[in-house]
Amino acid sequence: MTKSVFITGAATGIGRATALLFAQRGYVVGGYDIDEDGLQVLAADITAVGGTPVVGHLNVTDAQEMAERLAEFVEAAGGRLDVMINNAGLLDAGRFEEIPLEVHEREIDVNVKGVVHGLYAAFPYLRQTPGSVVVNLASASAIYGQAELANYSATKFFVRAITEALDLEWGRYGIRVIDMWPLYVNTAMTKGVKTGTTQSLGIRLTAQDIAEDIVAAVEARWPRRLVSQVHYPVGIQAKALALGARFSPAWLTRLINKRLAGS
Repeated sequence: MTKSVFITGAATGIGRATALLFAQRGYVVGGYDIDEDGLQVLAADITAVGGTPVVGHLNVTDAQEMAERLAEFVEAAGGRLDVMINNAGLLDAGRFEEIPLEVHEREIDVNVKGVVHGLYAAFPYLRQTPGSVVVNLASASAIYGQAELANYSATKFFVRAITEALDLEWGRYGIRVIDMWPLYVNTAMTKGVKTGTTQSLGIRLTAQDIAEDIVAAVEARWPRRLVSQVHYPVGIQAKALALGARFSPAWLTRLINKRLAGS
C-alpha cells in the first residue's frame, strides 16, 4: 500500500521541504503551486530521492481548480488521500492602517479561503482513506493577536478554529485534523520582514524544522494520540509561548505580547 500526500504551496520553503521528506518515506507526493517552474525542480528532486511526484498548477483561491487538482491527484495516487497539507499562505507585515486594503484582502483570500477550499474538496477522499490526516499551517500568531501582523494573525486564528472544529466533526470518519504553530521561519515569506517581534524573538526556524515536525505529527503515536493533540507548536519559543498563554491570566499574556512587540 503506497500512501499519498497533497501539499499546497509546495514549490518552495516549507511546502518543498515537506514534500521531499514524505517522498523519502515512499509517499506519492502531490506538489501544487502557482510557481510552475519551481514545481518542475521539485518533481525532479522528488524523483531523485526515490519518490513519485505528481505536480500541477494550483491557485488555492480558485475553488474549482482546487477540486479539479485534488480529483486528478487522487486518481493518480490510486484512489487514496492519506495526508492533506494546507500550506499555501501569505504574510504581510506592518501597521494595519498602512497596508493597502487589497493586500489585506489577498492575504485573507489565500490564508482563509484557500484553506476552506482545500478542506472542502479533500473531504470525500479523506473519508474513504483509513487513517487520513489533515495538516493546516497555522502560526504562533494564533496564540495571541500580533501587533504589525494583525490581519495575518487573524487569518491564523481562523485556521486554528476550523482545525479544532473539524477535528471534532471529522473524528467520526477517522480523520485527524491538526495544525502547526511555528514562529517566524527563515523562508522567502519572511524576507525583509521587520517587526517588533522579529527584533525581540529573531527568525530562528528553518523550513526543514517545520517539515520534520509535520512528518512527526502525521506519524504521531502514543501519548499524542491518547490525548488527541490538535495543535503542534514548533520550536522552543513557540512551545514556551503556547504553554504560557494556557496558564497565564489574560492580562499577563497581553502584557508579554505587548513587550515582545515593543508596542
